[in-house]
Amino acid sequence: MKTTVCALALLTPILTTTASAAVSEKLKSRIDESATVLTEIHAAPDKDVPKELWDRAACVIVIPSLKKAAFVFGGEYGKGLMSCRKGGGWSAPVFMRLEKGSWGLQIGAQSIDLVLLVNNESGMKKLLGNKVTLGAEASVAAGPVGRDARAATDAQMKAEILSYSRAQGLFAGINLSGGVLRPDSDDNEDVYGKNVTPAAVLTGNTAPPAATQPFMNALRR
Repeated sequence: MKTTVCALALLTPILTTTASAAVSEKLKSRIDESATVLTEIHAAPDKDVPKELWDRAACVIVIPSLKKAAFVFGGEYGKGLMSCRKGGGWSAPVFMRLEKGSWGLQIGAQSIDLVLLVNNESGMKKLLGNKVTLGAEASVAAGPVGRDARAATDAQMKAEILSYSRAQGLFAGINLSGGVLRPDSDDNEDVYGKNVTPAAVLTGNTAPPAATQPFMNALRR
């Protein structure tokens, strides 16, 4: 009996770790959609984020299939993933969500995909807090598109975050001022556990869950 109890005690941490690393079908779908957005954008260099800007980005956020209703009523929000530079690669991703905002240029689209580049450590630190309002607490600008980053304006080069949208086949910069970005606490807890913060995932040694591999591959442009 004592042997059985000891064995169960040893197994408990293992079982807990396994459960925390599990990814639901809903989250797996979001991961795969985010990976597809990056893969398809990178497949057209003339319509992609300039490589120079991509290579210097501290973090990347992808929010796939943000719905039209979010722009009209402000009552819905988009969900996606964020990963940050770590050594020569990328950190395990955390789940993020974008709330509110009204971006008229996209009002005719049924849904849009968003890609955000966090340009520096200052922008990264702000996003690791509880929430950040784009344009107020973190500077944001519509990003330039194409092979050459020299076309970027001074405001774009100095912004903490560059934002892009893809709607109806068109990939272009978009001004997301007024939107609120925050970590998705429930989804992050489901994947990484209750005591693991987004900051710990993005800056620590957390291994990416196996289900996030398509997204990790897509980041390696």
